[in-house]
Amino acid sequence: MNAKTWLFGFHAVGVRLKTAPATVLELHADAARRDQRMRQLLERAQAAGVRVLDSDDARLTQLAGSARHQGVVAHVAPLAHTHSLDDLLDAVEGAPLLLVLDGVTDPHNLGACLRVADGAGVHAVIAPKDHAVGLNATVAKVASGAAETVPYLMVTNLARTLNELKERDIRIAGTSDDAAQTLYEADLSGPIALVLGAEGRGLRQLTRKTCDQLLRIPMLGAVESLNVSVAAGVGLYEARRQRLARRP
Repeated sequence: MNAKTWLFGFHAVGVRLKTAPATVLELHADAARRDQRMRQLLERAQAAGVRVLDSDDARLTQLAGSARHQGVVAHVAPLAHTHSLDDLLDAVEGAPLLLVLDGVTDPHNLGACLRVADGAGVHAVIAPKDHAVGLNATVAKVASGAAETVPYLMVTNLARTLNELKERDIRIAGTSDDAAQTLYEADLSGPIALVLGAEGRGLRQLTRKTCDQLLRIPMLGAVESLNVSVAAGVGLYEARRQRLARRP
């Protein structure tokens, strides 16, 4: 995020106040809304010493760049991301579970993927710096707080990063509609990075060649594919299910 960043919506702002209150510079709240949810958020902000400003709907929409602000917009400082991928993986206990997004440019899709990744206990989400969306207010709103909790690492060379993961014995499993093996036939219980491409285009050719295996989600109806965030949820929770099944 850039130096002047706006978060909006109760989930996104609430999680930032909980996890990094010092980065919340000021909070704009709808002066006409004082229900219990708003009062609780304002109490948390005031306890953290955050300046609270009353604003009307037009001003909130202008600040958020969206009418879906729920009456809450916060001016925040960017979070400090001091850990590299190597540092992050060195700190993982047990088998790493990673989500790799190749060419996802829609902020709503990224936000939904981050939310799924948080729920499934993913250690990090990785994407290329080119042909991908970065963290912004829309991503944070859709992620419902997960943009604050799940490391999102944008790398210069995705294929090189995948090869570095292989050196750590992390298996690279790409998704493709034409794969021979289904997601449910594969062993996803060990260290694994699940790689998904953008809707329609799928994985780029170099990314596809770098994968150790390609898997498909069985499609039994008329539609040919799932939204990338839905596919991420199916894949990540299958990996989590297999891990839970192997516990003694």
